[in-house]
Amino acid sequence: MVADSWRRCSGRGIRPDGSRLPPLRGTPAELDAYRRAHPLATVLPLFRELLGAGAADDGHIFAVGDADGTLLWVEGDTAAMDRAEHMRFVEGAVWSERQAGTNAPGTALELGRAVQIVAGEHYSAAVHGWSCAAAPVRDPRTRRVLGVVDLSGGGTIATPPALAAVRAAALSAEAELERTVPLGLDGRAPASRGFIRLSALGRDSALLESAGCVHRLSPRHSEIVLALALEDRGVHGDRLAVDLSEREVPASTLRAEMTRLRAVLGPAVLGSRPYRLLLPVRGDFGEVAALLAEGRVAEALARYPGPLLPRSEAPAVVEHRRALEQQLRGAVLAGGDAGQLRRWVGAAWGADDPAAWLALAHTLPGGSPQRAAAAARAHALDAVGAIPSQVRRHAAVLQRSHS
Repeated sequence: MVADSWRRCSGRGIRPDGSRLPPLRGTPAELDAYRRAHPLATVLPLFRELLGAGAADDGHIFAVGDADGTLLWVEGDTAAMDRAEHMRFVEGAVWSERQAGTNAPGTALELGRAVQIVAGEHYSAAVHGWSCAAAPVRDPRTRRVLGVVDLSGGGTIATPPALAAVRAAALSAEAELERTVPLGLDGRAPASRGFIRLSALGRDSALLESAGCVHRLSPRHSEIVLALALEDRGVHGDRLAVDLSEREVPASTLRAEMTRLRAVLGPAVLGSRPYRLLLPVRGDFGEVAALLAEGRVAEALARYPGPLLPRSEAPAVVEHRRALEQQLRGAVLAGGDAGQLRRWVGAAWGADDPAAWLALAHTLPGGSPQRAAAAARAHALDAVGAIPSQVRRHAAVLQRSHS
């Protein structure tokens, strides 16, 4: 298999000395829009659960790429990711066999099956210090390849368990896709089969995908589309004006905005009398809420890049943003999982959450420096009046018990 791959690489003029690194696809913004709409975004939490934690603990990295070998997500051990940057094994880089030579994700896509490439079996000398195992992921209905999942790292990747792990992850992803996502024959996200996909978490301007086209909406159009998505039966102009602003919005101003939005989306997407979206909406905010309803807190947290349209002051957005954040925060605190709590307080929206810092301290071993640091952070928040009296007492007790 490796010899055949090397012959293909030689015939394509690929340099084996590692002097030519894989190319990068598009700008970071274009990559972000592309991967949010990619079918494998739906199963990214599953990959993180099956491969991500183990990769980080063992000093390895895992990656998910599309059918052309473009790496969409690269995560894992920080030191390993720093080393991987030197050979451009990063998000957005194209690791097809045609671009990067013999390598696990590229050769797995070339052959359509799981492969393992060890150290010097890589065609490029730049990758000889690595071993990797990868398996293609297919549309469970059409069997068309959607992308690839990969483990890369040191010697323990050059073992049968590593190859079995990526095979199992690929099969699990296909089962999850069959259960949850109605993929089309072209392997695109649900929007290509009469759905709208709306991404608005952690973004000031929402992305809307419809009929294979991705629209980056203005902040005001983002608010309008979200307000309509939350009211699937439609909204009359006077109610929509109240949803968008606490100040009076003239009817003529709203009509002008709706005319501009209809020019962007088309009459097949946006209806009037009442204003409504004419296609079902699959929003990232709805997916997080659904995961929370099923008790899948870790997956919900992994799919939450930030608050809903964080800078918006539209009443409808503010209300839904607060409700979703409170649901997620409550689930994380109630679960008492140290990893989830660390992720919460490590994010901008949770860094000043005293109850979360205190909950994290309670999950850590008594006398540990990490427990003391978490309790100290809760105590520090008390100094600026951000902490209620009950939490203040608990933080003080934790600090005394550590000292």
